[in-house]
Amino acid sequence: MADSDTPHTPPLILPDAIHEAIKPGTALLRLETTSSRQGRLDGAWWPHTRDLETELPALISVLTGYLGPITRVGLDASAWSGLPTRLVIDGRVVHLDSDPVGDDTVLITRGHNDLFALLVVPPDTAADAARAAMARAVRADNITSAAQILVAATPGPEDEGAVDSAD
Repeated sequence: MADSDTPHTPPLILPDAIHEAIKPGTALLRLETTSSRQGRLDGAWWPHTRDLETELPALISVLTGYLGPITRVGLDASAWSGLPTRLVIDGRVVHLDSDPVGDDTVLITRGHNDLFALLVVPPDTAADAARAAMARAVRADNITSAAQILVAATPGPEDEGAVDSAD
């Protein structure tokens, strides 16, 4: 098969309307299952705050609607204000595990071993940076770590109109 015969998969471009809808409290998921599981992340979440008991129930409720019952959540305890061992969400017990995944990732377990990794966009992230990070995280071909995605999406001082002092 010649290179010109190889099917081309266009990059994931989120519809313009999604950019208006993405704000703190949003979760984006790539629900198309692939047998290869090549991508590092299965989605992204942009919580309003770092208060886990306030933020997590809404995420788990939404995920349960798409994935079925969520049994465990793994996250870095140092990134959140308080980490109970379990929460009752929609009448089901969800176990919470302190996991050294970093403050940029949350691990969601469905059943006994079906694991989904989500990028966690920090609550104070600018909207454009959050949108860019979330769009990259949900790409099926993404092999970039959560930390690298957040660094790449966050403008540095030179991007924020810094004045060159060499005048």
